[in-house]
Amino acid sequence: MSRFKLSFLSLALAILACSLLAVPAFADSQVRIVRLSQVDGAMQIDRNTGQGYERAFLNLPITEGAKLKAGGEGRAEVEFEDGSTLRLTPDTVVEFPQLSLRDSGARVSTVNVVQGTAYVNFTASKNDEFTLHFGRETLGLSKASHLRIEVGDTDATVAIFSGEAQVEGPAGTVEIAKKQTARFDFANKDESTVAKNLEENPFDQWDKEQEKYHQRYSASNSYSPYAYGASDLSYYGSFFDAPGYGRCWRPYFTGVGWDPFMNGAWYWYPGFGYTWVSGYPWGWMPYRYGSWAFLPAYGWAWQPGTSWAAWRTVPPVLSSPQRFTPPQPPASPGRTVAVNRGPAPVMTGRSFNRMTIRNDSAGLGIPRGAVRDLGRVSQKVEQKGVVTQSLRTTPMQTGVSAARPADTWSRTSGAGAAQQRGSSARTTSAPTHSSAPAVHSAPPARSAPAPAPSVPHR
Repeated sequence: MSRFKLSFLSLALAILACSLLAVPAFADSQVRIVRLSQVDGAMQIDRNTGQGYERAFLNLPITEGAKLKAGGEGRAEVEFEDGSTLRLTPDTVVEFPQLSLRDSGARVSTVNVVQGTAYVNFTASKNDEFTLHFGRETLGLSKASHLRIEVGDTDATVAIFSGEAQVEGPAGTVEIAKKQTARFDFANKDESTVAKNLEENPFDQWDKEQEKYHQRYSASNSYSPYAYGASDLSYYGSFFDAPGYGRCWRPYFTGVGWDPFMNGAWYWYPGFGYTWVSGYPWGWMPYRYGSWAFLPAYGWAWQPGTSWAAWRTVPPVLSSPQRFTPPQPPASPGRTVAVNRGPAPVMTGRSFNRMTIRNDSAGLGIPRGAVRDLGRVSQKVEQKGVVTQSLRTTPMQTGVSAARPADTWSRTSGAGAAQQRGSSARTTSAPTHSSAPAVHSAPPARSAPAPAPSVPHR
């Protein structure tokens, strides 16, 4: 072998070794990432990035070590891979000290409920484990269960709607069965009492409404081994078969001027760099798995594909119209940069019970389940360009406000924005819906595509 070939081989091996050493900490088969699937009102998150608490927004990835804190009117939902959910009510603080995988593939989730009221619906798939810590107590779930936990300064209560739970603490082990409520007295050595009834809470109805939404719209998930985000895909869009492309999905309310990167933000995560966080209510799976493509006669569509082994920080674009490239992440690390190029619906009426929906809004700001038959409404919007639609419930009743606040976004552009600014005094955006960060800079609308790193997981 020539000296040149030996030198080239040595160089190649050196580069390979360096690349292996440079694999970020999150690129590990045991890493788990769950979804902040609903945000309403004042909600803060500590993403375990060293920046402390910051404002929380829809679709943020939650990793091990993160914390969530709800304000006086804040509510949120966290979706796990198997469709299990954790819901936070006002003045609730939770921590995620463990989100991991066992060698068997079983998922291990540990949540500390520091204060407030939280709801857990655990699906118990694949021998997964779900543990709740509160005070000095440890609540373990190994079977499908739905429960509410309330943690105060001197006591805590656990109500089991379905399933069962076992709590271990200084006073021993307590078994709580279906339709039972247990109380733990922190001031009296954690002594417990179990009542054979369910004590009601003002937020029980809100929790039930969210459960009904998931039960209704998640049943059609046959394309993915994961369940988080499946309900939103069913509600906010539809699947179709495209010749030459196979099974695809696209959101409602999209025209020729829409693209999948019109609303969202770049978030920095130490270990794997910038992640594109979509501002759309359905914007989880289509930006974490599969790829986007611009299909002739259809427009933009998401292709789920068949590979679900890697969690993508930036979705790849396989084909696109001329003069389009996805927005590029910031050059320097650590910044959060918002992108806002699409119109948002506008709430109208004295009670915010009507919504003006425009084409190319792609479902942005529409409360989950609040509009009947979005597909039919989308057809009307496609024909007329804009439609005013009655809502089944008001945003505060559903727990999700319908439109972003005007000061949430760094800028607004396009005809839709001009129409919003010129609307009447009674027409305004509904309060508190958090779908994108309030920052004061945005990358250019046309910029070079970013690389598409992925985070392997099982």
